[in-house]
Amino acid sequence: MAFNPKFTITSDITAALTKIERARGFLDAAKLSEDWVHAMSERALVLEAHYTTHIEGSRLTLAQSEKILAGKQVKDADPDDTRELLNYREAFDLVADYLGSREPLTEGLIREIHRRLVQGVRGDSADPGAYRQIQNYVVNSQTGEVVYTPPPANEVPTMMAELVKWLNQAAKTHPVLVSGAAQFQLVHIHPFLDGNGRTARLLSTLCLYRAGYDFKRLFTISEYYDRDRQGYYQAIQSVRERDMDMTKWLEYFTNSLAVQMSEVKEKSEAAITKSGLMAKARKAGIKDRPLAILAFILNQSRGTTQEIESALKLNRRTVQRDLKLLIEKRFIREVSASTTDPTKFYQPRL
Repeated sequence: MAFNPKFTITSDITAALTKIERARGFLDAAKLSEDWVHAMSERALVLEAHYTTHIEGSRLTLAQSEKILAGKQVKDADPDDTRELLNYREAFDLVADYLGSREPLTEGLIREIHRRLVQGVRGDSADPGAYRQIQNYVVNSQTGEVVYTPPPANEVPTMMAELVKWLNQAAKTHPVLVSGAAQFQLVHIHPFLDGNGRTARLLSTLCLYRAGYDFKRLFTISEYYDRDRQGYYQAIQSVRERDMDMTKWLEYFTNSLAVQMSEVKEKSEAAITKSGLMAKARKAGIKDRPLAILAFILNQSRGTTQEIESALKLNRRTVQRDLKLLIEKRFIREVSASTTDPTKFYQPRL
């Protein structure tokens, strides 16, 4: 039976798509520093790698994930958790190569994404890149209860072929909805022994990238899911409870992306404002050392004298003199922590 997702474009979906399109238009037009975009996209990759594996049971902390992806050794980290994290980056590189590509999606590509995600993990027990030959189950990790029984293994090849066929022909469907439908359907088919959730989320990202919805690679959708696991799982389950109607899932999916893109837009706007303030300070003749102090305050959104001394390795008298200059030139302002706490800190005048 041909795959043809059933859903209704509700007012909630329309509102979310509008927010996403506005954020996309802003990012396309915004004059953002290449260095800032690179740094933020690298940060987004770290967050996505951490949270997409964390959803599936990784016990790494975010701090550990950051160190591992930076090439550092984390002695107490589980080897399989570490391998899954590094595998995600390798699989993401494959997806990133399809940025803006109009090449057809293939089952081979999806299988290669899966292969990269699970290769070398737990003795290759997930059978990297191969469709399952046996029945698998989705089990509640806390209770051991079977919460979902996927289609029989002999139906997987046909269902995957139909999914890929639809993805290559869904030109009249909004790309964000295509991405959401692809994510659900791969989870529903559960074509692999393990790693289906991670593969589905990367397939979703790939669908967005191919349609020009890369958002400068600044979004981290799995972070939202990990913060709201109950809502995430309920939204997926809602499709099965409503005779495979994806409306509720797509409402959740589009809202998740809209929230993420609103956060990205806010960060981008702040970066533009900060960049403008730094340029204004340079034009005003502010020298390198007070510029460094201003940059620290901008990056942290605030800073105390002690924090600036420690971070920039400056003595207190020098810091106080430069802070006074920045206040006089109206680039920063001095603020009391509270009426009961006399500690002073400094904020930029944005």
